[in-house]
Amino acid sequence: MALKRTTSATTMASPRCSVSVLFLTFSLLALAFFFFLFNPFHHSSSSSLLSSPSLLSHQAPQFLPNSIKVYVADLPRSLNYGLLDKYWSFASDSRLGSDTDKEFRFTHLPKGLKFPPYPENPLIKQYSAEYWILGDLMTPQEQRFGSFAKRVFDVEEADVVFVPFFATLSTEMQLGGRAKGAFRKKVGNEDYERQRQVVDFVKSTEAWKRSGGRDHVFVLTDPVAMWHVRAELAPAILLVVDFGGWYRLDSKSSNGNSSDMIQHTQVSLLKDVIVPYTHLLPRLHLSENKKRKTLLYFKGAKHRHRGGLVREKLWDLLVDEPDVIMEEGFPNATGKEQSIKGMRSSEFCLHPAGDTPTSCRLFDAIQSLCIPVIVSDNIELPFEGMLDYSEFSVFVAVSDALTPQWLVNHLRGFSKEQKEGFRQKMAQVQPIFEYDNGHPGGVGPIPLDGAVNHIWKKVHQKLPMIKEAIVRERRKPPGVSFPLRCHCT
Repeated sequence: MALKRTTSATTMASPRCSVSVLFLTFSLLALAFFFFLFNPFHHSSSSSLLSSPSLLSHQAPQFLPNSIKVYVADLPRSLNYGLLDKYWSFASDSRLGSDTDKEFRFTHLPKGLKFPPYPENPLIKQYSAEYWILGDLMTPQEQRFGSFAKRVFDVEEADVVFVPFFATLSTEMQLGGRAKGAFRKKVGNEDYERQRQVVDFVKSTEAWKRSGGRDHVFVLTDPVAMWHVRAELAPAILLVVDFGGWYRLDSKSSNGNSSDMIQHTQVSLLKDVIVPYTHLLPRLHLSENKKRKTLLYFKGAKHRHRGGLVREKLWDLLVDEPDVIMEEGFPNATGKEQSIKGMRSSEFCLHPAGDTPTSCRLFDAIQSLCIPVIVSDNIELPFEGMLDYSEFSVFVAVSDALTPQWLVNHLRGFSKEQKEGFRQKMAQVQPIFEYDNGHPGGVGPIPLDGAVNHIWKKVHQKLPMIKEAIVRERRKPPGVSFPLRCHCT
C-alpha cells in the first residue's frame, strides 16, 4: 500500500507525461533483459550447450500426446555446433558444389553465432538431418509447442538418450580436407579422433551401462559416418538413410558369399529408423504444376559401383528413347537449375540404385511433383507404415527394367487420371519430408507434419522392443552372452 500512495503522490506533483516516460523506460529495459536472457543466438563461451536447462522458461510447453521423452547427452560443443564453426573457418573446399558456401563464408556469415548455419554444399546438405533434429531439442521450451519430442534434463526420466554428434559433418570435413586420404586410416584422421571421443564418453556414462546403449540415438545419415566405430554402436538406435553401407560390410565379413538373407547384426528395421535425405530442390505446389512434355527424366552420374551398376545398364537402354531424357550431371549451381527444369517438365523421374539403394534424387522428385520410378530392389524408405509409397510412386523390379522396351511401355500405359492421382497424393505428403523449420540456426518451432516429428514418432514405435531387449539383457547370468541374431523383416 505504501508503494501505491507514493506513486499517487508523485503523479499529482509531476506533469502527467513523466509517468508515461517512466513507464516506457521500464518497459524497454524489461524487453532488453528478456531478449538477452532468452535469445538462443547469443554466443556462449560454455564448452557445452546441451545439458543446462537455463534456456527454459516457467511457461509450460504444449507437447503432442504420447510424446517421447528425450535426454540430450552432454557432449562438448566442439562435437556439434563447434564443428560448424570449424567448417566455416576453412578457406576453401575443393569438392563439387562448394561454390555457394565459399561465397557465403566471405560475405554473409556473422561472427560468433551460437548456432551457425549448416553448409549449403549439396554433398553435405543432403545429410543435414542431424542439424534439424538437434535444433528442435535446443529450442527454448516455451517455443517447443507441437514437437513430439519432450526434452528432459534428468536421464532417469528419459525414454531415449540423444547423442548430439554431427557425425556426417565430421565425416565430410575429413573427406573434403587436405588429409582426405587418411579417412580409412586411424592415424592422422581427425574424424576418427572425434568418433573415438564420442564413443568413449557415451560408453562411460551410467545411462549407457544401464541399457547397453540400446536406448541411445545416433544420427548416421552419411553412408560412411562413424565408419571406424560402427560395431560399438550396433546396439543403439541408428537414424540412417538406408542400409546400403552396412550391407557392404556384411559382404566383406562373409568373404563375398552372397545370400538372400542379410546376415548383418548391426542394423535392423526393428530398432533403427530410416530417415529422409534433405531435398535440394524447392517445393512445387500442386497449383503451380504445368503441362509436362517429357515421359521420363534422369540426371546424375552414369557410372556407379556395386548395386548401382544397374544405372549404367538402364542408361544404355533408355538414352535414345523418344520422350526420355538421360543427363550426366553434378550437384553444382548449373546442375540444380537443370534438375528443377527437367523434373518439373517430366511425368516420371527415374530413381535407380546408386552406390547405395536410395539417394536424395527421390525426395527432389517428390518436391517437384515428378512421379518417382523406383528401380532398386533392396531399397528401404522413410516412414513406411505411416504412408504408402505405392500411392504416389511406381516400383519396378530390376529384371523388368532391364528388359528392352519394358519400362517405357509400362510408363506409357498409365492414364492421365492415374498420373493426376499420383501427383495429388504426392502434394499431400510433400511436407512430411521437410526438415527446415524456417528459423535461424534451426532453433525454433518445427512443422507439426514435418520430418523431425515423423522421425521421433518412428523412434517412439521402437520403444517396446528396445525396453524388452534391455530387460532381457539384465536377467542374463554373469559370463553368459546371447548370440547375435539377424532380425529379418
